[in-house]
Amino acid sequence: MELKNASEMLLKYFGYSEFRENQIAVVENILKKKDTLAIMPTGAGKSVCYQVPALIFGGLTLVISPLISLMKDQVDILESNGIPAVLINSSLKVSEYRRSKESIRSGKAKIVYVAPERLESEEFIELINECEVSLVAVDEAHCVSQWGHDFRPSYTRIQGFISKLKNRPLVTAFTATATEEVEEDIKAHLGFNQVNTFRSSVNRKNLKLYVLKQEAKKFLLEYLQKNRDSSGIVYFITRKEVDTYYEFLSSNGISVGRYHAGMSDQERIMSQDSFQKDDVKVILGTNAFGMGIDKSNIRFVIHANIPKDLESYYQEIGRAGRDGENSECYLLFQSKDVMMHKYMISEDRATLEHKKIKYDKLNIMINYAHTQKCLSSAIMKYFGETPEIECCESCINCLADYKVIDYTIQAQKVISCIGKVKTKYGIKMIADILKGSKQKKILQFQLDTQSTYGIMSDYSVDKISEIINFLISDEYIDVESGKFPTLSLSRRALEFIKNRECYTIKSKEAKKNSTVDEFFEDIFNQLRKLRYDLATRHNLAPYMVFSDATLRLMIQNRPKNEEEFLNISGVGKKKLEMYGKQFLSLLNSSRVLAEKV
Repeated sequence: MELKNASEMLLKYFGYSEFRENQIAVVENILKKKDTLAIMPTGAGKSVCYQVPALIFGGLTLVISPLISLMKDQVDILESNGIPAVLINSSLKVSEYRRSKESIRSGKAKIVYVAPERLESEEFIELINECEVSLVAVDEAHCVSQWGHDFRPSYTRIQGFISKLKNRPLVTAFTATATEEVEEDIKAHLGFNQVNTFRSSVNRKNLKLYVLKQEAKKFLLEYLQKNRDSSGIVYFITRKEVDTYYEFLSSNGISVGRYHAGMSDQERIMSQDSFQKDDVKVILGTNAFGMGIDKSNIRFVIHANIPKDLESYYQEIGRAGRDGENSECYLLFQSKDVMMHKYMISEDRATLEHKKIKYDKLNIMINYAHTQKCLSSAIMKYFGETPEIECCESCINCLADYKVIDYTIQAQKVISCIGKVKTKYGIKMIADILKGSKQKKILQFQLDTQSTYGIMSDYSVDKISEIINFLISDEYIDVESGKFPTLSLSRRALEFIKNRECYTIKSKEAKKNSTVDEFFEDIFNQLRKLRYDLATRHNLAPYMVFSDATLRLMIQNRPKNEEEFLNISGVGKKKLEMYGKQFLSLLNSSRVLAEKV
């Protein structure tokens, strides 16, 4: 009965006729009033898992969220769906804060979003204790763990806040990224009572994954020119690169915004707001941008530099395709970016143990960039999941047109060099020996006397390093991590030499996208224009009106009246009232033409 009520709420307020498969068990567990930890990929609909029960429970639902921008977006979305919600954070003016408090006291507000820092305020604790809190939902729960990639000390004080409430509420936690260590930390720090954990597959089939070994400037200019109408994010390591590329792309007629910690709060808010509302299609940012971004129509995420770890990468690409539509994720790899990350780790004030963890994570990220196996499977295995198949049909390694190159001799030379040096060295030193470099350390350690010295002189050091990285990724070479990781041969390498095996590398080019139906796209663009105009009129981001996926369903289903329009996934009663007439008018004006095509 409770799940039936939840399904009714889902349809009435959100416009969806049924829960996704991975949501059902989570919602059922929450409705049974059991503490719940849900590890679900970005775009899997985590918010709905606590928002729907919040409508069924009698009291208040408190959502602890790390970013002000996320809170505002979530509250705007809930209000646009007819659900009373407020936020409490430092961005509010005095009058807005008073209105939020009054909504909470009067029982008008059903869901309250709050920053974790606010939980230490005695005034806030007193305010919340005037109400009956039924549910506490902790969003981005990985922030509680020092093993996580985005640790926030304020999250470790959530359990203390819960203990100060007059009655302990139900506690739930949600995250997209949690290794086993992070999962255990979440359970410990939030003080769960007999927690039930639900872990969904991290695989996002609508994300197309690409790793390219090429310089960013040419790629970005060509890609952004071809995708002018699409919304996307481009990530860089440093603020300086964000600013440099902002100037470069702007001067070439590309409409871009930027976001990094060196900008003022006002500049960042304006930049993010322009991106959310589609006034600017592309945002250039450091990893300071994006946590909590709920914009559903992001069609691409590009990493112009390799990220610091696989958790960050997975979370950042997860901002694409939240509406379920196909989206592209590009990682551009250059060895100089690895050196930048190593420098940043060395300058970090973290403990030696924590630095070692960071070096380890960086090496895993480098291996990912060089693997010839399925990229989706590599991500799944990292997060402790066993892929059902080793070919995802969604990444460059599975989709590319291959040109297989025999690298057996090159592999033999690399393995021989590592095996013959008496001391363990890193990638750069081994590459220098093979190249025949005359740099000071080579001569000082008499490495120029090695039999393998200079046997790959016809290759650049970068190319030799790339071959070494392929061999590491394919488990022929082991890496002892640290600031200066050293190489040694694995058992597989010894068998390779002993059995005279072959070694090949796949040189690949991504298959070209098929041509898109021009008429379909024309109507789609008309619908996007209408959505933008209505969103501007109501001071909302366009995706808060309808997602790209819902617009495409409108074209496919061609609703003739309000009843048919309401049956489209993503259309709830409130949105039918607000926007139905305008969209039906446009769709019906396109009907005759569409039927002729």
